[in-house]
Amino acid sequence: MWRIYRNNPAGRSVEDCTVRALSKALNLSWDEAHYELSEASRDMATMMHDNSVIGAILRKNGFYRYAISNMCPDCYTVREFAEDHPVGTYVVGTGTHVVTVKDGDWYDSWDSGNEIPVYYWSRKVK
Repeated sequence: MWRIYRNNPAGRSVEDCTVRALSKALNLSWDEAHYELSEASRDMATMMHDNSVIGAILRKNGFYRYAISNMCPDCYTVREFAEDHPVGTYVVGTGTHVVTVKDGDWYDSWDSGNEIPVYYWSRKVK
């Protein structure tokens, strides 16, 4: 189920999906997640929303990346991923968006349940 998650300290609706996703997945405040992303992006000389930056932070925190099968690339959604993963914390990437799924719910500022995931990060080794 979609859970509204807007933790921007100024209450602003901005393009901050990476900050929101990492803050939820790592139990950080918005400011703490923003700081982690900005430091890593500076060190890597790329942008905060770059997959390599997100991955570096998640790997440092014990997450592993997994690909989602391409057997039916347009028929598996974030909603279905959440239903298939009722336990645990996952950071799910769609290619243009990132969202945290935690214990079967997805946390986002908008209902991204119909987005098509292409990869996910999890602390669980499959």
